[in-house]
Amino acid sequence: MQIKQHALTLDKQDPLGDKKALFVLPENVIYLDGNSLGAMPLAAQQRAESVVREQWGNGLITSWNQHNWIGLPQRVGDRIGALVGAAQGQVVCCDSISVNLFKVLSAALKMRPERQVIATTKDNFPTDIYMAEGLISLLGDSHELTFIDEQNIADALHEDIAVLMLTQVNFRTGYRQNMEAITRAAHDKGILVVWDLAHSAGAFEVALDACQADFAVGCTYKYLNGGPGAPAFIYVASRHQQDYVQPLSGWMGHASPFAFDPHYQPADGVSQNLSGTPGVVGMSILDASLDVFEGTDLAEIRNKSVALMDWFSQCLKTYELDTELECCSPPVDVRGSQLAFRHPEAYAICQAWIAEGVIADFRAPDILRIGFAPLYLSFGDIAEAVSRLHDVMQNKTYLQPTFQQKQTVT
Repeated sequence: MQIKQHALTLDKQDPLGDKKALFVLPENVIYLDGNSLGAMPLAAQQRAESVVREQWGNGLITSWNQHNWIGLPQRVGDRIGALVGAAQGQVVCCDSISVNLFKVLSAALKMRPERQVIATTKDNFPTDIYMAEGLISLLGDSHELTFIDEQNIADALHEDIAVLMLTQVNFRTGYRQNMEAITRAAHDKGILVVWDLAHSAGAFEVALDACQADFAVGCTYKYLNGGPGAPAFIYVASRHQQDYVQPLSGWMGHASPFAFDPHYQPADGVSQNLSGTPGVVGMSILDASLDVFEGTDLAEIRNKSVALMDWFSQCLKTYELDTELECCSPPVDVRGSQLAFRHPEAYAICQAWIAEGVIADFRAPDILRIGFAPLYLSFGDIAEAVSRLHDVMQNKTYLQPTFQQKQTVT
């Protein structure tokens, strides 16, 4: 009872407490998986209805002009740019994070023709590695992918590397790379850096321009709450845009797409990254979802995230679960907005916890992952979630056969 009373006090002091009302959240469910799929903002729900019923239903094709569908990629891109420390004209919203990574890796390699190596870490998110492997298979034996130690990146850099491809926050443990220091170390050796911001954008302050970042990609369905399969984004620093050439030269990336010229002429700036027709419904929903960040400082979001993670750890200790669940996340100063715990039954524990109304996450092989999305999580939610976790662990309900069976999506 003391825990829940203290949680009430913390919630009364929370400057972001009123943000929760901006989201559509199911009753009796505590959502600790916003680092995989963000909750739905009320504005997104309303925009979806408006786009489908009015803009598409009534406006039909005239909405490309009437509702400026054609300008969505740039408009939404600039809104995302404001959340990742990028001045206008450097971010565009389009395609998926994987496709965007292929574009930017291709362009970066072309900008360093005398070098043949893409460097990354073995614990990078697999799709990033797969896209690099696929690109190298097209280029043949002239290029290679090499793995470097996540903990000693700067020391592993050398002049043969053309591109360093890194995810700022490790998807399993939450380990957060120092963007400024690593980018500077790479530049000292003439290396271009591509940052994956999947677990960064919307979770804490990102300073792409201030860190002199070269390129970045990111998804929008996690902390940005854009919805399942929401379009991704790509950042190209303004200083590189004149020399940047990406290979997926679709009509929307043309300087004059409606001239229908048979020869490709890339658009100026970051808009060159557009390929096919933008997904208007998904991008419109994302545009509305970004409204929840209006009037909110990302430093404030980070402060609450740190407080929520600390509170979760305190609750675990009170329920004597801190020894049973081994925390494998780094200290908070080098951590994103998540905590990870190792346990041989992590998957089954996660499933049993979900059955108790707490949605968390599992990552192979043995990690129970908890995401902290400060805009819609309260300290009371955390206290209740850990109380239900205590019941799962104490009663060993995770050993029931139904929770042992792996589902397709884990």
